[in-house]
Order: sequence, then structure tokens, then C-alpha cells
Amino acid sequence: MPLLIVLALLALPFAEIALMIAVGSWIGAPWTIALLFLLSAAGVLVLRRAGTKAFREADAAMRTGTPPEGGLLGTLMLMVGGILLAIPGFLTAAVGAVLALPFTRPLLRWAFASWAERRIKKMGVTVHGAFPDGSGVPGQWSGPEREAPGRGKVIQGRFTDSPEEPGAPA
Repeated sequence: MPLLIVLALLALPFAEIALMIAVGSWIGAPWTIALLFLLSAAGVLVLRRAGTKAFREADAAMRTGTPPEGGLLGTLMLMVGGILLAIPGFLTAAVGAVLALPFTRPLLRWAFASWAERRIKKMGVTVHGAFPDGSGVPGQWSGPEREAPGRGKVIQGRFTDSPEEPGAPA
């Protein structure tokens, strides 16, 4: 799978250039350049909006002491969509628009949450309240002797306060 991702990333510039040439031959070079400029400007605006939204949500969460309402996935999708829109090219702009449009994000959020839940169940990791509906995988790592799959032993412990004076024995 990583090799497939590397090959796709290597082929992306060639596909973008071929698509730019095709669009340029269809609508003309000046209109193609203007369209690419407008898509990049839209990407910058989306990034600016996502940054402002993330700042407002983080500020409100810190003032009230509650976690952000919308979660970080929506803001992350907006930021990635803005970055992809800002990169000159029609393929990246199409993917960026899908990530940035408000009516496609809930579907993508649902798809990502279900994919992540399947991965977590497959790994056998204990997660409580990881998803928006509060669901998680029931606990499989319960005691100090249980082995975590591929990760070694789980060690349970407790924290203690540090001494008041520096250098004093605990």
C-alpha cells in the first residue's frame, strides 16, 4: 500500500499538467490561468476561514473548560481542503473542494469515523468515547499482565506529587 501511495504522488504532477493542457486547449490558455488563479485564491480564503474557526472554537473551549463542540475533524478537513485548493491544479482542487464543501464534510466525517472504528477493532485497542456517538471498543487491555498486541506489556501505576523543596528526598 505505501508503494501505491508513493506512485500516485509521483504521477500526480504529470496528471495535473496533462489536465491543464487539456483544459487549456478547450477554453484557452488565459482562461485556464485565470481559473487556476481563482481556485488558488479560493483555497487561501478557505484556509483563512478554517484558521479563524479553529481559533474561535479553541478560545471558547478554553473559556468554558469544555471540549470543542464540532471536534477537530471538520476543521482539519477544511484546512486540508484549503491547502489542496491553493495548490495549482484541477485534480487537487477537486479533492480540496470535496473536503471544503459544507454538505460533503458530514459524509466524509462518517466515512472516516467508521473506517477508524474498524481499524481500532482490528487492532484490539481499548477506546472509550473516541467517536462522536461516544462509542468505543470494549476493553481488552485490563490488567498489568495482559500483553498488548505488538506493543509489549501494559504497566499500571500511579502518580505522586513531587517534593516541595528541590533536591529533598521523596
